[in-house]
Amino acid sequence: MGLFDSLKKVTSNANAISAAASALPKSSGKTVEVVFPNLPETLEQFKALPQAQLTSAFDTAALTVLALCFYPQNKELSIEMLNFLKGPNSLNPAELQFLRDRFMDKDYVPRSYFVGATPANDYQPSQPYTIKVSENPYSYTQENYAQLYMSSGGADSPRYVRLRLAKDGKWYLWEQFILSDIRKPESTNPWA
Repeated sequence: MGLFDSLKKVTSNANAISAAASALPKSSGKTVEVVFPNLPETLEQFKALPQAQLTSAFDTAALTVLALCFYPQNKELSIEMLNFLKGPNSLNPAELQFLRDRFMDKDYVPRSYFVGATPANDYQPSQPYTIKVSENPYSYTQENYAQLYMSSGGADSPRYVRLRLAKDGKWYLWEQFILSDIRKPESTNPWA
């Protein structure tokens, strides 16, 4: 292959990459408030929520928080909810171990993503239960994936979940990064 052919191939590849990038959804920087008037008590009630249609990545992100909130009281129900959100994939052993580790002494972390939940009120959310889910310029850098952000009342920067669009048109949970440490509730903080 000659030099000219090599340059043509590089230019062709660059054009293909540019075309693929322009086909990705563009972030408008929007924030969606996902509201749950009541919390489900069973897997069937969870699946009956309007957001459980999974047609919006924002809904799937908010449902992830909701499912994680059940883990401290009912680990099995929480895992069933998360497996529903994961669609064709279920939680693998490493993800299950990660959940066990994260919830050893921090049951309040998922509640902190609800509007009104702060360290001062021991992360008790306002009602109706509302989660704000946001996109940013990095939300859609890979085709059929979305990286959406949520703010915790106990953290300085938003945390994110990655979602994957399946061929059935539903957005499924791919991975979550929302269980990192946050400020302790004031009732458990001897320095507060």
